[in-house]
This record gives sequence, C-alpha cells and structure tokens, in this order.
Amino acid sequence: MTVTWEELGWQRVAAGVGRCRLPGWDCTVGLVVGEGTALLIDSGSSLGEGGRLRGQAERLTGHRVTHLALTHPHFDHVFGAAAFSGAEMFGAVGIETTVDGRRAREELRADAVRNGLDASLADEAAEVLVVPRHRVFGEWTLDLGDGRRVLLANVGPGHTAHDLAVLVPGSPEVVFCGDLVEESGEPQAGPDAAPAHWPAALDRLLDLGGEDALYVPGHGAVVDAAFVRAQRDALAARFGVS
Repeated sequence: MTVTWEELGWQRVAAGVGRCRLPGWDCTVGLVVGEGTALLIDSGSSLGEGGRLRGQAERLTGHRVTHLALTHPHFDHVFGAAAFSGAEMFGAVGIETTVDGRRAREELRADAVRNGLDASLADEAAEVLVVPRHRVFGEWTLDLGDGRRVLLANVGPGHTAHDLAVLVPGSPEVVFCGDLVEESGEPQAGPDAAPAHWPAALDRLLDLGGEDALYVPGHGAVVDAAFVRAQRDALAARFGVS
C-alpha cells in the first residue's frame, strides 16, 4: 500500500519528485519516480539511515530504488549508499578517488566521527562504502520511463572537486544542487573545496534550471534562482573571485 509524501515526512516538490531533510546534519535526499523506476539523490549518513530511506522510497513508489546519484563525496551524503544493493549508481568523474581505497575511506570515517557520527556507525559505513559504477564527465541523461528523462550534470568543482547536479524537467523544473547551495547556513568550504571555481559552478546550475526552476539545496529549504544568484555573488565576494 502506497502512502503520501507527507505521511512519511517528505516534501512533494513537483509531480513525482520529492525530498526529505534528514535529522542530524539536515542533509537533503531527493526522490524522482519513473515508470517502474526510482532515482534517489544522495543516501544519508549511515547504513541504517540508507536502509530507512530505501524502505520509505519503496513505500512511496511501490518498487525498489533502481538508480542512485551521489551529489558529492561527503559522509552525510554517501555513507548510506551500500543499503541500495542492485541500484545503478552515479557520481561525478573522479569521485572514486575519494571513496575507494583504505586511505580515502579512513579520511571519510575520520571526518564523520569529527562531525559527530558514532564511531561504530562510521566504521561500518566506511568498510562497505560503494564506489559509483557510472562516472559522469559532462552530462548523462537517464531515461526513467513514462517520458521522464533526468539530466545528471558534472558542474564542479566547487563545494568539492566532484560535484554532481540533477535536473528534473517539468513544470516546474527541479534542480538538486547538493552542497553547492545551502539555505540553512553559510556554504561550507572545507579543505576539499575549490573556491575559485565555485561561482562558475553556480552559474552552470542557473543555466541548467533557468529563472523559474526550483533549486533544492544540500541543506535547508527549497529556494529560487534569485537565492542561488545571491549566494553565487556572496561566494565570489568571500573568495575574491569574479
């Protein structure tokens, strides 16, 4: 029996498109429903959280998650990925360098624990962390059936070296931005950020979505093009780039 988005704590953004804000780090996860298919955007901060998201997605769609897109390689967005066995997984080209191998996993684990994730949960997630099979260099169109085509766009570097955005055409169009855009606080620029390129990445987002799109940030409420443009200008001023 299917349920409504709201009954499971999700926000319906457009027809067949929703998102939820996860507890802890206020990370956003998106869901796009196709014909017998479902694309999840980001996977939560632990295997348990990924499992809960999988269960909710299955209740909302009536079938399993068939595709998973990771917007960038930070623990709160990727540590639940192993819960989606069998899903076709996508990330920006180069993401494999940050999630594969002992050193990369240790760095992700350490960052998770430093930010408050229980060490045992971080150990578990890092041990089984999945490397995306499909790496997006420029753009990649996913056919989800029933006339629904979703565009995956490698728009980084910016927040990280490997930022992937997801454009869902429709009325309105919806752009899942990952942490290139944050509404609930100032965008975070860690040691893996590329500040000199971040404003250009936001220009690309605006080109993808246009003036009338809804932009879903990695953290916080859904915003419009004016918000993205203002954040782009603020980042340019903050980092001294044009």
